[in-house]
Amino acid sequence: MQVLSIAGNVGKDAVLRTTEKGDKVLGFSVAVSNGKDKDATWYDCSVWGKRAENLEPHIKKGGKLALSGRPTVRVHEGKPYLGLSVNELAFMGGSAARDEHDQRAPAEQPGGGYDLNDDIPF
Repeated sequence: MQVLSIAGNVGKDAVLRTTEKGDKVLGFSVAVSNGKDKDATWYDCSVWGKRAENLEPHIKKGGKLALSGRPTVRVHEGKPYLGLSVNELAFMGGSAARDEHDQRAPAEQPGGGYDLNDDIPF
């Protein structure tokens, strides 16, 4: 199994959608810096299920996140797009958007992360 860990800035507010089967999926993009004077690498990230609903109001443009999950690639019109199916997420702070979330975020684990496996019964 492949696992990719990234840290970067959210490119735009997260969007919660529902699939035809009724599953919830949260989509957002994250820019990872490659150093000074170099283009950032963008990842299309997704979180599924109840976690998606819980995180949607807290993932805002400019927020800093650390993410870990399964890497994905899709090709559209000959251009590859990198993606990440998120298993773990932590808010890193450092933006005005995050300061706002500190006042209204649900209970978080120590260290700022959410338990993304809270619905697993074992």
